[in-house]
Amino acid sequence: MTTTSTTGQSSPAYRPSTAKRAQLWLASHFAMLSAILVLLYLFLPVAYTFAFSFNDHGKTNIVWQGFTWEHWQDPCGVPGVCSSLVTSLQVGAISTLVATVLGTMMALAMVRYRYRGKAASNVLIFVPMATPEIVMGAALLTIFVQGFSNVGISLGFTTIVFAHIMFCLSFVVVTVKARIQSLDPRIEEAAQDLYASPVQTFWKVTFPLILPGIAGAAMLAFSLSFDDFIITNFVSGNENTFPKFVYVASRRGIPAEANVIGFSMFVLAVLLVVGAQLVGSARASRTKE
Repeated sequence: MTTTSTTGQSSPAYRPSTAKRAQLWLASHFAMLSAILVLLYLFLPVAYTFAFSFNDHGKTNIVWQGFTWEHWQDPCGVPGVCSSLVTSLQVGAISTLVATVLGTMMALAMVRYRYRGKAASNVLIFVPMATPEIVMGAALLTIFVQGFSNVGISLGFTTIVFAHIMFCLSFVVVTVKARIQSLDPRIEEAAQDLYASPVQTFWKVTFPLILPGIAGAAMLAFSLSFDDFIITNFVSGNENTFPKFVYVASRRGIPAEANVIGFSMFVLAVLLVVGAQLVGSARASRTKE
C-alpha cells in the first residue's frame, strides 16, 4: 500500500516494526493475559490434587508412581478419612445454620433499628475477623478448658461447633448487612401502608429480597467452617476433622483418597456457585420481563 505526497510522488505506507506491533498487542491484551496467569497460579494446587488422586503410590503420595482408578473407586480406603469428612460436614452444617440465623437477626437489628451502642457494635463485629486465628484459638482453648470443664463438657465435637459459630458469625453479619443496606426501606413502608403486619412484611417482602445475601453468607460460613484448621486444632481434643486429618497425614504424604475427597468438594463448591449464578441470572431476566 502506498500514499501520494504533495509532489505527486508515491511513498510506502508506514508499517510499525515487529517489536512495536508486539508492544501494541501486549498492551491491548494485558488484562486478559494477567487474568489467565492469576487463574493458572490459583488453580495449580487444585490441578496437583486432581492429578495425584490417580497416583498409584506406596507409603507416600509425593512422587508420581503411575496411574490408577483404585482411589476413586474406594475413597474411604484409608482409615479415618471418611469419618473425619463426616465430622467436618456435621460441624459445618450446624455452625452454618446457627451462625446464619443469629447473623441475619443481628444484621437486621444493626441496619433497621436504633439503639444505644450501635456504633460500637458496628466496630466490634469486625474484631473476630481481624484477630489472628492462632490468637483466637488459644483464647478459646483457655475459655473452654476453664469454663466448659465445670459443666462436664470436654474438648471435642461440641467445642468445635461453638468455636466455628463464633468466627463464622461476623462474616454472616457483614455479608447480610451489606445486602440489607442496598435495599430501599420504602418498599417495607409501602407494604405496611397496605395493612401488612410486621411479620407479613418480613416474610413476604424483606426476606425474599435479602435471601440471596443470606444464601451467600451461609455458603461462606460453611466453607470457612469446613476449611478451618488452626482454631479447630486448639479446641478439637481427640476429635478429628478433615483438615486436621490432612495435616497429620501430610507428614508422611497425603493419601490419594484425601485428594479424591478434596477435589470432589472443590467441584461441588464450583457447581453450587455456578448454580447460584444461573438462578440469579434467571431471576434478573424474569424481573426485566
